[in-house]
Amino acid sequence: MFEMESRGELVEKIEDLVNRKRYTELRDLLLPLEPADIAILADDLDDEKTLPLLFRLLPKEQAAEVFVELESDQQELLIRGFSNTELKEVLDELYLDDTVDIVEEMPANVVKRILKHSDPDMRKSINEILKYPEDSTGSIMTTEFVDLKETMTVEDALKRIRRTGPDKETINVCYVIDDWRHLIGVLSIRTLLLAEEDDIIGDIMERNYICVQTLDDQEETARALGKYDFLALPVVDTENRLVGIVTVDDAIDVLQEETTEDMEKMAAMLPTDKPYLRTSAFDTFKSRIPWLLLLMVSATFTGQIISSFEDALSAFTILTAYIPMLMDTGGNCGSQASVTVIRGLSLGEIEFSDLIQVVWKECRVALLCGTVLAGANFAKLMLLDRMVFHNPITVTVAAVICLTLVCTVFAAKIVGCMLPLLAKKIGFDPAVMASPFITTIVDALSLLIYFRFASFLLGI
Repeated sequence: MFEMESRGELVEKIEDLVNRKRYTELRDLLLPLEPADIAILADDLDDEKTLPLLFRLLPKEQAAEVFVELESDQQELLIRGFSNTELKEVLDELYLDDTVDIVEEMPANVVKRILKHSDPDMRKSINEILKYPEDSTGSIMTTEFVDLKETMTVEDALKRIRRTGPDKETINVCYVIDDWRHLIGVLSIRTLLLAEEDDIIGDIMERNYICVQTLDDQEETARALGKYDFLALPVVDTENRLVGIVTVDDAIDVLQEETTEDMEKMAAMLPTDKPYLRTSAFDTFKSRIPWLLLLMVSATFTGQIISSFEDALSAFTILTAYIPMLMDTGGNCGSQASVTVIRGLSLGEIEFSDLIQVVWKECRVALLCGTVLAGANFAKLMLLDRMVFHNPITVTVAAVICLTLVCTVFAAKIVGCMLPLLAKKIGFDPAVMASPFITTIVDALSLLIYFRFASFLLGI
């Protein structure tokens, strides 16, 4: 990978070589770079002018790898500029799952052209994978794997791998099937290489294997790959017939997409699949404004609570000064609890059945946090606010603020930990119940608690 500080220099050098038409030097500059790095550089170049030129300068295999790493709009630009021969050459170099990903991102007229220039077997496989639900394991699998029969010898198996392996996405793990394509075992290439040539596959294969089904959630499958440290997982249908595999690179992509989506939802934004710099201002506005409008309207309740206690505030105006502190502290506490629970849910560490245990833990955390915050705040009120800033703080007023702080922290922690679990239970994405939504609820609760304590202790 090139150093980030040299990225700008590389872009300038590429543009200079393009302008001077020094194509041989440009090709030599690109050859040592990784495809992902070339794709990053392409983001800083003039797509319409430079990108097609760079693509045509690269060797066929490297060009195809770069093509996979490009953003969908750049891929579309190249496809529209390809001749039929160039398009077929690129498609022949791509793995099936990468081709499917590209087809899913392209407009209909581009998809028709891709399918038209794909060979019949590839076209059939693409259509089969596209039939699976969007977030299912079947939608991210590839059918390019090595299968063996248990009656084969090691020598026969190695010959088959040499003959078919170049077109497969991975040969690190081979899958043993019967005559009806039922999965009966797995076999690593390491085991094959260390075995004797006349050993029988059925004797050396691993019969205790882990597999996933086509309709399993893709995020669960990605987590399974990480959990068991596998490079690939076999995918079977409901009758245990082997239909494909999911590789670790696809799992990483899934987890990255899911994490990005969760972060956007937690920030009260509609998910988007485009990079930030390639998303127009209007598209960014559309992803943000719905939640902003909802949260703005929901904040009306907070205003109504304050309005209903105007008399109390007019009698003790000093109470107004501490409303922001109480609301912010409550919101922060709720966010801490919700983010922790949402993360636990996404990793499979927490289930709805753990609700009581989670609430009990957050109660203890809230008690500790609330006590420390209230103690520190009482000292600040009496020493700093009263003696230094000469605010009209009495012990009773300080008690109202500190007791409110303890109860607000407690309420915020409970709300923050329960809402994501309840959302998961009823089928909503827990990430929706993150910071902005919980903060709005906690703001209202903190004000109600504040004014109730003020009414009780100050008699207003």
